[in-house]
Amino acid sequence: MMVSEKIAKINKANELYRGRLFSFMTEDVTLPNGSRTEMAFVHHPGSTAVVPMLDGDTVIMELQYRHPVREYLLEIPAGTMDPGESPLDCAKRELEEETGYVAAELVEMGQVRILPAYSDETIYVYLARGLTLSKQNLDQDEIIKVVRYPLDQALAMIWKGRITDALTILSIQRAWFYLKHKS
Repeated sequence: MMVSEKIAKINKANELYRGRLFSFMTEDVTLPNGSRTEMAFVHHPGSTAVVPMLDGDTVIMELQYRHPVREYLLEIPAGTMDPGESPLDCAKRELEEETGYVAAELVEMGQVRILPAYSDETIYVYLARGLTLSKQNLDQDEIIKVVRYPLDQALAMIWKGRITDALTILSIQRAWFYLKHKS
């Protein structure tokens, strides 16, 4: 956003639902063009996503059951930040909890907003290297099988539509660009 651009004025905010990980909000706003309207969106505390690289060219991924789509999806480790938790600490925690690996190095590759039309979630994306096996510690609602793919195969799986999770797609592509163009 350019500094000179106006943003909406919030006239009234209302939390309609508060869940374990996010809440659902409505806001009565006056938009920068002067129009007044109601906006509804998911308010999210923020999250992290990690592309764990084993031996420089193998991506550790998860085959995870996702009930809303009633499928097992290939994903990278990701999760919601706890109150007061930094993105880096969340990335470390989620990597170990979901995959059973810890990283000697976590490099932040940037931030993304997957669904800004109806969510304020910011996701911090990391590349994890120098992995050593620890212990997986899944949450009660997580059904995850850890799998490994060469980076080139993961990219081909994106191209062929085998990997459909948007966060995983963009994070693996970002990791590929980072690894190809780092100094």
